[in-house]
Amino acid sequence: MTDRPKTLLANIDWISILLYTVLVLMGWINIYAASYDETHSSIFDFTQRYGKQIVWIGAAFILGFLILLTDSKFFTAFSLIIYALTILLLVLVLLIGDESKGARSWFEFGGIKIQPAEFAKFATCLAIANVMSRHNFKVMHLPNLLLLFAILALPAGLIILQNDTGSALVYSSFILVFYREGLHGSLLLMCFVAAALFVISILYTPFTVLVIIICATLFAHYYYRHSPREILRIILFIGGPFALFYLLKWLFDWSFSDFHALLGIYALLSIGGLYYLYKHKLKHLTILLLVSWMCVGISASVDLMFDKLQPHQQARINELLGITEDTKGVGYNVTQSKIAIGSGGFWGKGFLQGTQTKYNFVPEQSTDFIFCTVGEEWGFVGSAVVILLLMTFILRITKMAERQRSAFSRIYGYGVASILFFHVAVNIGMTIGMVPVIGIPLPFFSYGGSSLWAFTILIFIFLRLDSNRLQVFR
Repeated sequence: MTDRPKTLLANIDWISILLYTVLVLMGWINIYAASYDETHSSIFDFTQRYGKQIVWIGAAFILGFLILLTDSKFFTAFSLIIYALTILLLVLVLLIGDESKGARSWFEFGGIKIQPAEFAKFATCLAIANVMSRHNFKVMHLPNLLLLFAILALPAGLIILQNDTGSALVYSSFILVFYREGLHGSLLLMCFVAAALFVISILYTPFTVLVIIICATLFAHYYYRHSPREILRIILFIGGPFALFYLLKWLFDWSFSDFHALLGIYALLSIGGLYYLYKHKLKHLTILLLVSWMCVGISASVDLMFDKLQPHQQARINELLGITEDTKGVGYNVTQSKIAIGSGGFWGKGFLQGTQTKYNFVPEQSTDFIFCTVGEEWGFVGSAVVILLLMTFILRITKMAERQRSAFSRIYGYGVASILFFHVAVNIGMTIGMVPVIGIPLPFFSYGGSSLWAFTILIFIFLRLDSNRLQVFR
């Protein structure tokens, strides 16, 4: 027993702990800058956010230390129980939780607010690792794939019911874990295609979207067959009847829309094409044609999905895509954030010298938009250093995941990396106007105990598993 602490200390990845500590302390300094009050200038003033944050940080260090002392087998043995308990908390917060800014996501205990949605991330990561590390588990087996998506859908659905769509979207990052563990690349590609279709369908008319889908299908067909003659033949088969339709429409003054005409022509040709492809056993091209119709279906359902979003979410997407421009309304946060980051220049204005920061032009400056404080006060150089440190940490975790002998530890490690990457990419993206504002924190930088503790638990569980990597227990 006396050798156990020495073994633990020797096997802990101290580089990761150093990166974690540096990022947390940098976050604290920037929270101080974002919330600075001249009448409360002490960084240890516990009546201010920066004073409270050091308490969260101290508690996070203690939490991390306790996790490192815990037997690593505890996390594999109780992973599903931990998942079930967090699901119970997500249900309870809907029933008895406190509502803040339109979202019922918090438990409050003596002035301290806890958000279960943050802790559900590491619990779901443990559950996914438990299921996927079972003997002879195959991701591409349909029942297994449905089980994985059910594990993700349960917490994500409960979080959506809390009116916190941003936190629910984090669970989409697990698609990267599935890809690492054997998910076919075509399915990953289809996820990106679906996202692209969502954007295109909002920006363009149904007729234009259908033309884009048909053109993309022809390009993919050429990629597989490398036959310009076949492509020309297909274009004539589609273009000929469509040209005839235009002529008849002009002669008889039909009110039939171009979209419905092209859709009908493509449907008839597709039916004939499926028979030809089946008869000649052209499997890849059959799948391609079916995928094109799946894309048509996704595009047609975009309006329905968009209407299901909250009005402020619709407005943010429209603002991002340039459909509307409201710099004093829904686009105010992003506009002020970009002004703050841009005004920092190359070297920045200096610590506590940011005018956008000092005069509170950017709402949620110490939480969701903390990165604009980094950009304004530390400039391009400081922003690049923060991004470099965050990406180094994520890549370090990925490298550590690859060296695991246990499937559970490897899968969990990739889950940690995927969640961190999603948070970093989306949070920084929304502060510079590249993605919609969905309200998720920047790891280690945004103010708040729940997010800091949740990220700490997420990471230190993996560090504990990694420290035990030489003992294959699963």
